[in-house]
Order: sequence, then structure tokens, then C-alpha cells
Amino acid sequence: MGQSGVAIGELSRRTGCNIETIRYYERIGLLPIPARRGRYRLFGDEDIRRLRFVRRARELGFTLKEVSTLLGLGAGACAEVHGMAATHLADVRTRIADLQAMERALADAVQQCEPGEKAVCPLVGTLSRPAAVT
Repeated sequence: MGQSGVAIGELSRRTGCNIETIRYYERIGLLPIPARRGRYRLFGDEDIRRLRFVRRARELGFTLKEVSTLLGLGAGACAEVHGMAATHLADVRTRIADLQAMERALADAVQQCEPGEKAVCPLVGTLSRPAAVT
């Protein structure tokens, strides 16, 4: 890279990643410690690609540990990456099902609760009952 590269502010702008998050990723090893020109960090094209990868993986719900593993596997480990992605997809689908069940329960509770003066609010009563096993 030599003395060329972009400063952390420009890296943040190009990737949409907060400067403090970039510094955190450096501290935990997701981003390599960049070259410096004086007191300024200089990030190259590979750093930009890597940070975009990290950010996109995080947007898809991968944990930092999983992102680190994915980065360590690289592009040539398709079977391992596929296995991780399939496991993650199953987890996402389970969370979606849980959220849909919560949505149905909350919608039912809201529907039962008509604004007004009642001795016992139906919504509070609904929330006080044990959850149904799904």
C-alpha cells in the first residue's frame, strides 16, 4: 500500500460504518491494524472490501465470532461457509417463527382491549396469564 490509502473518516463514509465501530473492529482483530502516515491511519482497498464484508455479514445477523470465522475460512472454503450459513438461516427462521407467535399474541391482546374505563383491563389480564406453549 505504501503511503497511499484513505483516512478513517473516508473509510467510514465509503462503507457506512461508524468510526468508533471501525476502531473496535481493529481492536478485536476483524480489521488489521492499518499503516499510518504520522498519526493518521491509512486504509487500502482490501480494508474497504473487508469492512464491507463485515458490515454486510453483521446486517445479515452473523455474530462477530461468526464473522471472524468466515473471514478466516475465505472464499475457498465453500462447504464450511455453506454449513455456517445454513445453520444461521435455520436460526433466523426460528426467530421469525417466534416473532410471528409474539405478533399474534400481542394482536389478540390489543384486540381484546378496548380503550375505556373497565374494572380490569383485558390487555393486562391477557399479559398476566401464562404463555401458551407453541
